[in-house]
Amino acid sequence: QVQLVESGGGLVQAGGSLRLSCAASGSILSILTMGWYRQAPGKQRELVAEITPTRNTNLADSVKGRFTISRDVAKKTVYLQMNSLKPEDTAVYSCNQEVITGVGRRVTAWGQGTQVTVSS
Repeated sequence: QVQLVESGGGLVQAGGSLRLSCAASGSILSILTMGWYRQAPGKQRELVAEITPTRNTNLADSVKGRFTISRDVAKKTVYLQMNSLKPEDTAVYSCNQEVITGVGRRVTAWGQGTQVTVSS
């Protein structure tokens, strides 16, 4: 079974920065695409950023130039560096990793979510 544990959320003033981390554990042969999603109250979950095994990245237009996604394969961890935060970035952020398990299954694992609150 694959588990994801997130950390790094919290309360920050507008213009500030936070760094989210998401570490995977369990029987994992390889990790494919890793990503971050967010869901604000009353809104649908949206993709914030994703990174492929070759480190190609895709970021939502609303965060381009402010957020950076990166990965550390050895640590099975994906990071989201968030700079110049805005109140509209307030949401629950969840990570997502597509992995090949030890028995060769391709599964998508989700973290439990971490709250990011940006005050004006």
